[in-house]
Amino acid sequence: MKTTLNLQDADGFYELLLDAHEGLAKEQSDLLNARLILLLANQVGDAKVLKECVQAAKDLPR
Repeated sequence: MKTTLNLQDADGFYELLLDAHEGLAKEQSDLLNARLILLLANQVGDAKVLKECVQAAKDLPR
């Protein structure tokens, strides 16, 4: 699992993500997030890495 910044344009991606959610109701926004997570998980494809990512996300402070 990569823990250092690996995005070529992190700010651009963040802006794209915000734009994708613009005007959506909470339920629609949650569904977009779920779909995106599944698409990105498919791109990763490695079950061990995905498990590590899920755990790391759970361990982040709230």
